[in-house]
Amino acid sequence: MGIEIFNPSRFAVGLTSGVQFNNFGNKIHFGQSLEKDSFQSSSPMRLVNETVIKNMIAQNPELKKLLNENKIPIRLNMQELRELTDGHCKTTQEFAGMIAKNLPQALKQHVNLKDLKDAAILHDFGKVLIPPEILNKHGKLTDEEHKIMDLHSIIGYEMLKNSGVNDEVLKLVRFHHNNFEEKGAKRDYIPDINLQILNIADKYSALTEKRVYKEALTPKQALTIIYSDVKKGNVHPFLFQALVKAVTPPQPVKIAKN
Repeated sequence: MGIEIFNPSRFAVGLTSGVQFNNFGNKIHFGQSLEKDSFQSSSPMRLVNETVIKNMIAQNPELKKLLNENKIPIRLNMQELRELTDGHCKTTQEFAGMIAKNLPQALKQHVNLKDLKDAAILHDFGKVLIPPEILNKHGKLTDEEHKIMDLHSIIGYEMLKNSGVNDEVLKLVRFHHNNFEEKGAKRDYIPDINLQILNIADKYSALTEKRVYKEALTPKQALTIIYSDVKKGNVHPFLFQALVKAVTPPQPVKIAKN
């Protein structure tokens, strides 16, 4: 877990005593000179912690109301969250970064890569509260089960909103199933470039992964499905082109013999 290094210009520096180190919480004391003397990790991985998540729930009455209204028990599935974070979410993060890298410069300049990557790690955070019998159901979900599954983005947003995650990342987590035409789990937000990247990276990652209820698709099969979304106007063509470049191996250059 990394540590956040604060810009010294934000503090009244003027060090008058030696630096002292201790082993408690990565604290570094600079005498009495600094306003803040504890360096805390800014990595989103710090939130994948059972105690932290329990505090998120305890301190958010709106979240508890949402869970109660939808008859979702407060039962944490930490193993599922860790597996999602280490697997699908990290893969989504990698694809998001590759898509951003392959965009035309005119679009690339609007990408906030740090927020995009943090949101990719956290986008399925709310699934820690989705009952495993729904999350990992082998058969087709009922309408009621679909409704509960679709709540994971709202649940994740509610859990994270008081955790120090910035507003842009929260927005991406909340609306990551929205596509270019505002379709998806909720039609109340117009996706920006960062959200469109997260949406397509999440979808490609999910399509090419094996789940308990489906086999993994090949890259070509996944791209074919996403291309159908391009033709429907749900995915921006430039994002699709960037995805194709990101996941398609470069072709060897053939040199003609004289």
